[in-house]
Amino acid sequence: MQHQAIPTQGGAQAPASSAARPAAAASWRLCVAPMIDVTDRHCRYFHRLLAPGARLYTEMITTGALLHGDVARHLDFDPAEQPVALQLGGSEPELLAHCARLGEQWGYDEINLNCGCPSERVQRGAFGACLMAEPRLVADCVKAMQDSVSVPVTVKHRLGLDYDESYGFVRDFVGTLYTAGCRVFIAHARNAVLKGLSPKDNREKPPLRYADALQLKRDFPDCRIVLNGGITEAPQAQALLRDFDGVMLGRAAWHDPAVLTSLTRLIDPAAPLPEPGQVVHAFSAYAAREVARGVPLRIVVRPLLGWVNGRSGARHWRRTLSDPRLLDGNDAQLIERAWSELLLHSA
Repeated sequence: MQHQAIPTQGGAQAPASSAARPAAAASWRLCVAPMIDVTDRHCRYFHRLLAPGARLYTEMITTGALLHGDVARHLDFDPAEQPVALQLGGSEPELLAHCARLGEQWGYDEINLNCGCPSERVQRGAFGACLMAEPRLVADCVKAMQDSVSVPVTVKHRLGLDYDESYGFVRDFVGTLYTAGCRVFIAHARNAVLKGLSPKDNREKPPLRYADALQLKRDFPDCRIVLNGGITEAPQAQALLRDFDGVMLGRAAWHDPAVLTSLTRLIDPAAPLPEPGQVVHAFSAYAAREVARGVPLRIVVRPLLGWVNGRSGARHWRRTLSDPRLLDGNDAQLIERAWSELLLHSA
């Protein structure tokens, strides 16, 4: 499918965001988290095959990257990925509003503001999790973006900063954004420790606070509260959906992508899901198109490596799709061959 181009500032070309594009699903019941160096467009295309109704998020893209970099490289995506959300990183309302407009022009179904990343890089830029200390600034950012686009503007945040685990902190943060008009909050149910913990440790070491996340839902009943953090298995996610409007899976969707299919079956048993062989065939065809565009096969196949974990032949599958000698041939049929060999190992 070819996008119809419309001009944007700086000479970039954006696809039209008219009603002709597929309608976005209204649900946030199953989401895949924005993950830097993970949820690129190839990963999102693969996840869409596994979970047709999931809401997918881009990697965090900073306002500076869009204002001064290659807009098309950052924002291009396949229409099959929809509903797909653009996550922005920044703290200046005017710049975020401009980038939100770019996102809508390119066809994104949601603009999400990152208020949860604790890395040193985002701290140097004064955005990410440290924005939680400035709720009025975040409210100004949200309002500016809402005034600039017609798609939902949402916020992904933590429950607290450093070692302050008082519920009042996140309640007041959400309340300030609520006043500005935000109605969808994705709560990573841990604190962000800004000094002394790596981003990896920040995903694992601060204790989970599901009870406080649930209290947000009780205190803001007309908001959608999506729970993120510590969700690794489909039955666990299904149980959490009794209390929350949605769940967001992060590293579990990368290390064990099959969990997306398992959860889709639990959430919507009637959802049409492709058989594994159909997934392989569809992704192989996609990979061939990407290789023809000049994308190295080794980049395209990365999301596939953990898909068959636990199956007989999984090790051979991973070895084949990570072998530099084989990948250097840039032949997308390698995916089909790896699948056929896995089936032989499983026989």
